[in-house]
Amino acid sequence: MTSKQPLPVRLNRTDQPLFPWHHFTMRFSSTPRGARPARRLTGERLDAWGIPYRSDAHDVLTLIVAELSANAVRHGRVPGRDFRLRLSAEGATLRVEVTDSRGESVPAPAEPSNDLEGRRGLLLVAALTDRWGWYPCIDGPGKTVWAVLDVGLS
Repeated sequence: MTSKQPLPVRLNRTDQPLFPWHHFTMRFSSTPRGARPARRLTGERLDAWGIPYRSDAHDVLTLIVAELSANAVRHGRVPGRDFRLRLSAEGATLRVEVTDSRGESVPAPAEPSNDLEGRRGLLLVAALTDRWGWYPCIDGPGKTVWAVLDVGLS
């Protein structure tokens, strides 16, 4: 009688996480000069994590960071205080968080108007991500606006 060795188990591609766990956090000046490098560094981090330039996920996430950073500069700025960008990737979920210093300025999507410039940032965030929201900072003044993109395997 021969003993049978178990066959090696191969995981299907869909059983494996798309992205291993990654995390990036940095503070930026609450000025347009701070928002630009936030977007650029996001692009570099995503590419290093295996989310290549010009892929749909890369383009969406850099746009989300650009919009949330612009909102932090425009609506959440307190002179002398930075905003914080936090990116994380785990499994097939990518999360962006931007924290500013103004808790009284509550984010809410507004209908764009022909006579007002802007006001489309959160509409873009809501349309391009799977979910988004905000919460007040518990360790000081301010709020964090977050957005999540679930990247499915095809």
